[in-house]
Amino acid sequence: MDLDARLKAASEACTRTAVRSRRTTPAETFASLAAACEELGIDSWDVYGDGGAVTRLEGEVADLLGKPAAVFFPSGVMGQQAALRTWCERSGSRRVALPDRSHLLVHEEDGPRLLHDFRFEHLTVGRRTATAADLRGLPAGLGAALVELPLRDAGCLLPTWDELVELSGAARDLGVPLHVDGARLWESQPFYDRSLAEIAALADSVYVSFYKVLGSPAGAAVAGPADLAAELRSWRRRMGGTLFRLTPYALGALVGLREHLPRIGEYVAWARALATELVAAGFTVDPDPPHTNTFLVHAPGSADAVNERLAGFMERELVVPSGSWWDAVVPGMVTTEIAVQSASLDFDPATVAAWWGDLVLG
Repeated sequence: MDLDARLKAASEACTRTAVRSRRTTPAETFASLAAACEELGIDSWDVYGDGGAVTRLEGEVADLLGKPAAVFFPSGVMGQQAALRTWCERSGSRRVALPDRSHLLVHEEDGPRLLHDFRFEHLTVGRRTATAADLRGLPAGLGAALVELPLRDAGCLLPTWDELVELSGAARDLGVPLHVDGARLWESQPFYDRSLAEIAALADSVYVSFYKVLGSPAGAAVAGPADLAAELRSWRRRMGGTLFRLTPYALGALVGLREHLPRIGEYVAWARALATELVAAGFTVDPDPPHTNTFLVHAPGSADAVNERLAGFMERELVVPSGSWWDAVVPGMVTTEIAVQSASLDFDPATVAAWWGDLVLG
């Protein structure tokens, strides 16, 4: 068995995890959704995304984000492409400014360009967040600008509140629609210590995800003006996202809004406590302190050697202490990403940091 297969098998055999959320079987998930139908009074299906849990979810998300409307999508990839396409159609320009580490550039196999003929320009390059000066420095005629909150590939890095306000002001001065890639916006709220609606008010449209920290099987929404929502629904149908039944995904999101959204502050606090312990043990955390519940950790070592020890730990203890590690860009260093969710809170951060010290630093 190769190392990747061994790690996967060891992780699946574990009964507890200190990262992300506890793994559930399909049967457990569907039983939980059935119980939620009773608790929430969901007694009718949506029909092609209209009615039932979907309409209820869209209303709740619009209220949370302080926007007139929200539209459910089966995936964030689809939702964001639809939002940018709508803004670009209105402006008559397919030029979109976004970070070079944006999900649209790194993880979507060139789909945005192939499907929508977007012409991307880098709002930022590398591990930093955008400023008003970055946007003002680009040639005129943008169809839209995208800011990722947080910038996941930079350790879930967030701009300061003042930087975000200034970026929003620059977009409005320039007449450029500002879209927020808020795949982890729920997790960003504690950093700003402002309501989700206050954060979302700085943008013309906002995407949020339901399957990450909220734990739904899948799904996303884009919130914005009512006329934008009408166009988003058209693009959802054109892109094949108006499925006959979307209720299971919307129901999972409704559960997540009730079970996880109120606890995200706890997840972020636990992440910061772990980061403090890791730094004391000799690790480097990035950013320090973490801006959200998710951050990167660096240490000296070899990925294969660390992952061998990680697999052995999971096989012995039946606990997942961390995700797998990879060789960093800096020679002789390894990196992992940790996402703190409900399962993490069952452990003492000092205990988890001690496990990491033994596994990684020896």
